[in-house]
Amino acid sequence: MNGSGVKEMAAIVTGSTKGIGRAIAEALLQAGARVVVSARDEAEVAAAGKELERGHPKRVLARRCDVRREDEVRALFAETDRAFGGLDILVNNAGVGFFKNLEEMSLQDWNSVIETNLTGVFLCSREAIPRMRKRGGGYIINISSLAGKNAFPSATAYNASKFGLNGMSEALMQEVRYDGIKVTYLMPGSVATHFNGNTPGAEDAWKVQPEDIGRIVLDLLHHDPRTLASAVEIRPSKPPKK
Repeated sequence: MNGSGVKEMAAIVTGSTKGIGRAIAEALLQAGARVVVSARDEAEVAAAGKELERGHPKRVLARRCDVRREDEVRALFAETDRAFGGLDILVNNAGVGFFKNLEEMSLQDWNSVIETNLTGVFLCSREAIPRMRKRGGGYIINISSLAGKNAFPSATAYNASKFGLNGMSEALMQEVRYDGIKVTYLMPGSVATHFNGNTPGAEDAWKVQPEDIGRIVLDLLHHDPRTLASAVEIRPSKPPKK
C-alpha cells in the first residue's frame, strides 16, 4: 500500500468519536478514504457520524460497537462489507484505563481494560485479516502507548494491556507480512485528549495533539510497499522541565 492507494480505500477506526480516533478518522477522510466511525456510546457515534458526513458525503459509516463483544465486532465488519465492499485499513484505537494500585482494582475494572485494549484488538484484527487478504493486502495500525514499554505505579492493568498489545502487534506483523498486510503499533506519550477524565485546555498546548497522530497514520500509509515502520514512538518535543 502506498499514498496513491489511500483514496477510496475502506477503513475502520475504533474508538473514533473523539480524541486520537476522531483525528485519525478525519485525516483518512481528508485523504479520500471511506471511513467507519465506531465507539460504544450510540449517541456519540451518531453525532460524530453526522458531523463527518457533512464534510464527506457518502464516505462515512457510523455504527456503535463494543470491541469486547465478538458478535458486535462481527456485525461491524459485516456492515462495512455491505457499505464499502470490503476493508483495507484497520485502526485499533479503542482503549480505556483505570489507574489504581493492583490491590485496589476490582476484577471488573481489570477485565474492562484487558478486554478493551487487548482482546478488542484481537477480535477486530481477526475479522480484518481475511478481508485484507482477499483484496491483496492492507494495513493494521494499533494505537498503543509509551506505557507499553515504561511501567509506572497505579497502572498495572493499563501497562499489562499495552505491553501485551506491543507483543501481539510484533507477532502479528510476522504472521501476515507475506499476505501484503502491514502491521504497525504507535506509542504516543502525553496527548491532549479526554482520556482518563482529562479536559484538554490551553495548559495542554505542549502535549502531542490528536491531529499529530492523524498525520503520522497518513505518513505510514504513504510509505513505499517495501518498507515498514513496525513501531513508532511519539512524544512531546518540549515537555515542561522538571
